[in-house]
Amino acid sequence: MTGRDDLDLVRECLAGNRPAFEELVERYQGPVFNVAYRITGGRDDAEDVAQSVFLKAYESLRSFDARFKFFSWLYRIAVNEALNVARRRERFEPLGDDHAAAEAGEIEADRDRILEHGIAELPPDERAVITLRHFQGLSYDEMAEVLGIPANRVKSRLYSARTRLRGVLTKKGLTSDD
Repeated sequence: MTGRDDLDLVRECLAGNRPAFEELVERYQGPVFNVAYRITGGRDDAEDVAQSVFLKAYESLRSFDARFKFFSWLYRIAVNEALNVARRRERFEPLGDDHAAAEAGEIEADRDRILEHGIAELPPDERAVITLRHFQGLSYDEMAEVLGIPANRVKSRLYSARTRLRGVLTKKGLTSDD
């Protein structure tokens, strides 16, 4: 990478420099895929979302407001796309028990997998806040910008998501009610 900041790359892309957008894709393809994967719960869905995100970003680049961070704008597109896919999938494929009985004997060895299954049981909006905060490390203000909601609503949604996740994990034997 050349060390150019996102805004410079956006300006170059808008001026017709296609490799500038390729640099943005390289810079953000990992984080976009990760957030999509955590929200959708599936590799294929996450790959489709990531591809769609970059296509939409490229087509909508003129609407980017330089007063904000590019990554927040891009993450907002990614979260919205991933939520749409997750909601659409859940209408047709309700989440199952995912062999909870088989997992019960493997809890100690498979905590990460159980945690991911627990997160997958959350509603998509709650998956998004858990992912942005705990896996992407965004601040409340950054999350608010990405999600397009006030920071106090982010905090409330995150509290609800954590509470629900704790309940799911308690059912799976990973936490206690104490």
